[in-house]
Amino acid sequence: MSAPELSGWRHVYSGKVRDLYVPADGARSPDAAHLLVVASDRISAFDHVLEPPITGKGALLTGLSRWWFARIDMPNHLTDGDIAAPGGSATPGIPSEVADRAMLTRRLEMHPIECVVRGALTGSGYLEYRATGAVCGIELPAGLSDGDLLDEPIYTPAYKAPMGEHDENITFERSVELVGADVATALRDASLRIFTQARDLAAERGVVLADTKFEFGADPASGELVLADEVLTSDSSRYWDGESYRAGGADRLASFDKQIVRNWLSANWDKQGVPPELPAEIVAQTLGRYRDLYVRLTGLDAPA
Repeated sequence: MSAPELSGWRHVYSGKVRDLYVPADGARSPDAAHLLVVASDRISAFDHVLEPPITGKGALLTGLSRWWFARIDMPNHLTDGDIAAPGGSATPGIPSEVADRAMLTRRLEMHPIECVVRGALTGSGYLEYRATGAVCGIELPAGLSDGDLLDEPIYTPAYKAPMGEHDENITFERSVELVGADVATALRDASLRIFTQARDLAAERGVVLADTKFEFGADPASGELVLADEVLTSDSSRYWDGESYRAGGADRLASFDKQIVRNWLSANWDKQGVPPELPAEIVAQTLGRYRDLYVRLTGLDAPA
């Protein structure tokens, strides 16, 4: 899982999917004013990075994030190249070899809260609801089924655990303890507002936005709340086909993401040791779902 060497940039971190760089000639990495975030074609499931990669996935995710950032009425972390950096040097631009899957961003003081919004009851939320009648402390009406849309979206934050540990679902009250009442309220209100706007726009394009997660940071100078990370992509959100959902068949909750990969692994791997290599048809089907969502939402041709 090696990150590419990029002219003008120094690699400082790789996650399961993304690679992070700071200007090679700028400040030390903790003090760099700008970052280059590169979405790789790697795909992960069940805490493992899988082989082979899904070629083209990084460009689709980055393109979709950029499309949504342009439509969300809130400051975000994207910035332009050649920005003067402290000390008079300039931030290098995005290298051509990763131009379709990279974002040049400003460094933020990230809040340790993953801001999850659920417009439908499904996944881990549905399992918690079946056990307790609530999701992250929010009581819901009795008798709901998997996939039911909620009358109003609910905010169910998670604590972003230190590297190597699993995130923890928390109540809003716990988020207040972690970041203070003002920040916790701002995170909740911004998340619900953005989700509602995105849900309505997706519905116009025949897509159901079931749930998503946002991440926010504070501008170090002004303290302004800034939308960061990826936004409303196939990897951070659950989307369903509106027509299939309304028809109510077996595929009504088929999502535009890597669920195909998870399903194949569940059927062909006991989750012990190294996971098997993905068959070519699973790779192709997964890329097809990512491409389909991109085209459906944006109305644009998918990146080549």
